Amino acid sequence: MTDPSTRTNPLGVHALVWVGGTGPDDVRTAVEKTKAAGYDLLELSLHDAVNLDTAAARAALEEADLAVACSRGLAFDADVSSTDAATVERGEKLLHDSLAITDELGGKHFTGALYSALGKYGAPLTDQGRANVVRVLGDLAAEAATRDMTLGLEICNRYETNVINTAADALRLADDIGADNVTIHLDTYHMNIEEDSLDAPVRLVGDRLGYVHIGENHRGYLGQGHIDFDGFFAALAEIGYTGPITFESFSSAVVSPTLSNDLAIWRNLWDDGMDLATHARRFMAERLPGRPS
Repeated sequence: MTDPSTRTNPLGVHALVWVGGTGPDDVRTAVEKTKAAGYDLLELSLHDAVNLDTAAARAALEEADLAVACSRGLAFDADVSSTDAATVERGEKLLHDSLAITDELGGKHFTGALYSALGKYGAPLTDQGRANVVRVLGDLAAEAATRDMTLGLEICNRYETNVINTAADALRLADDIGADNVTIHLDTYHMNIEEDSLDAPVRLVGDRLGYVHIGENHRGYLGQGHIDFDGFFAALAEIGYTGPITFESFSSAVVSPTLSNDLAIWRNLWDDGMDLATHARRFMAERLPGRPS
């Protein structure tokens, strides 16, 4: 186990704190503001990847000395947990394309709801659908390994997927995929809905934890909801987690044409992304041993 006093977790922020898209101007703005707010990493959602200039984005990230991680979920017409072969094939292509984009940006973490559409399902996952997920992500993990990259299984709540809703679900899926570079991605917003506590899942996942999202129960300012962040960060320290910890928050003040509706971002929880982000960075750093706030 890593000595908690020596941990230097990279602190990240989701680009939707700043901008709604990933066009050149959006990425430049997100990079500049992420750096100004004191973060180490910018997370880009690839739902708007058609507008992403990867070469320009990588140059901007490198100039700012920022790491990058990429995330995405799938759409119902490109759902790898479907039983329809054509639908699964479309989702598989999106995943491999997104992995390549992450690599081109210089990222080592490709994470998110890689296993299903992002939305409410009307029935439980089928055995065939789960088998499709295992096959597709097994192939994706093999490609990721050739690029020295990890995949993250982000555990989402029951209203956004029917594949994995708890840490135990995610571990079973990762075991079936059977690849060492498939890691577990915990998100406090989703954990608040599905888990019995915020600390026990961290201990359950242990050294298989690869990525963390920090979000309040209402997705607004950290500390203004009811999530037990002290317990969560204490558990991270207990397992010696040294990976990225990324702040994720959404408001109708910043709208993504391809993601805000999927995430049901109807409320205006904040207007000033810089105030929100600097507050979040300070909030997280204060809970990390040895990390200057």
